[in-house]
Amino acid sequence: MALMDENLWAFNMARVVVVDVSDDYRFMQPPLPNDWYPVLRELWVPTMDLDRRLSSLDLVEGYLYDWHQSPEDVGRPWYVGVVDTALLGH
Repeated sequence: MALMDENLWAFNMARVVVVDVSDDYRFMQPPLPNDWYPVLRELWVPTMDLDRRLSSLDLVEGYLYDWHQSPEDVGRPWYVGVVDTALLGH
């Protein structure tokens, strides 16, 4: 019988950190490191098809999806950049 020393939920669930990248557009500046942006929300979502689903998730009200970065290692968070809709005049 095979034994697993890992937590299976770590492969089925992903931590998503939603960051506000509005200032990149407001001040027309190059992207900053992910850790430098204000965190708007953290959530756990199923990993299945996450790369494709991120742009369609309603992550934070009043913000629109801009980009995402997948982690290099299992268990590390995904980062999703969102932009304030006020910049678009909505």
